[in-house]
Amino acid sequence: MHEDLVPPESIEGLSDKEVAEWKMEYDVVAGLQNAGHEVRPLGVQTDLGVIRTAIIDWKPDIAFHLLEEFHGVALYDQHVASFLELMKQPYTGCNPRGLMLARDKALCKKIMSYHRIPVPDFLVFPQRKKVKLPRRLKFPLIVKSTTEEASLGIAQASIVTNEERLKDRVDFVHDQLHTDALVEEYIDGRELYVGILGNHRLETLPIWEMNFDKMPEGVARIATAKVKWDHKYQAKHGIMTEAAKNLPDGLEEKIPRLSKRIYRLLGMTGYARLDFRLNPEGKVYFLEANPNPNLSYGEDFAESAETMGISYEELLQRILNVGLSYQAGWKSA
Repeated sequence: MHEDLVPPESIEGLSDKEVAEWKMEYDVVAGLQNAGHEVRPLGVQTDLGVIRTAIIDWKPDIAFHLLEEFHGVALYDQHVASFLELMKQPYTGCNPRGLMLARDKALCKKIMSYHRIPVPDFLVFPQRKKVKLPRRLKFPLIVKSTTEEASLGIAQASIVTNEERLKDRVDFVHDQLHTDALVEEYIDGRELYVGILGNHRLETLPIWEMNFDKMPEGVARIATAKVKWDHKYQAKHGIMTEAAKNLPDGLEEKIPRLSKRIYRLLGMTGYARLDFRLNPEGKVYFLEANPNPNLSYGEDFAESAETMGISYEELLQRILNVGLSYQAGWKSA
């Protein structure tokens, strides 16, 4: 885990706000300990030597991979997974190739388009490239980073309706997030999530939905950073996630099948959450794949597993089992 997110042994006396930043790390450590495992939290930021020393000195059965960046770069988590493989160290979560394909949102959409899986029409504006919109892309559009996770940089202003606002938002992504900008057709409709566990044999969790019941008229129903992380904002606008209800006929079977196909096309292993939009006409669009998603107790992935009768500790154990069974190249070399 990131060295700034190593949790204390106890959260007694701490407020939800004080715990929020490292809640996932605390929940995973406590959950594994409750399941009977010996756990050693390892803070990592810029030094692979810390990992190497822990592997050599402690000889863990498996590393629980919770890092979301290295050197402050979100894409570098794939290189940490590669380092674990080079050290012949079993680990949880997605393999390096799956991380690479899924983290690059533009590349991911190109792969889906090739395999005729519906995605919003899109275009990438590389950094320092002039913004010129092709005729095929129609407003409204949504502007995102091609690589950042956790809705970083996504706000109501990300929805643009004219050329001037498009240019301003692309400039924001380039200047503030320092990444290329992904511009895609905005799909109005329902926001759906599907959790998946497994390497070859895959298990899908119940379809989950983010509801925006009290959002005012004229506000886009999108998972902005504020929607995801601001608890006061969530309470004010009735934003919550729960099992999806009243889906059009056939979608409860179709979406899990589609999710497994996407997971395999991206070469993912371990566990992931796939994001979709369902438009008013009942058409499903794939938005993005999130390998190694948030594992906090009470968040989407754990909540959807619990509706299947899988406790939090059992979910963590399944993730360990999947990691131990992953056939990394070094095992057969």
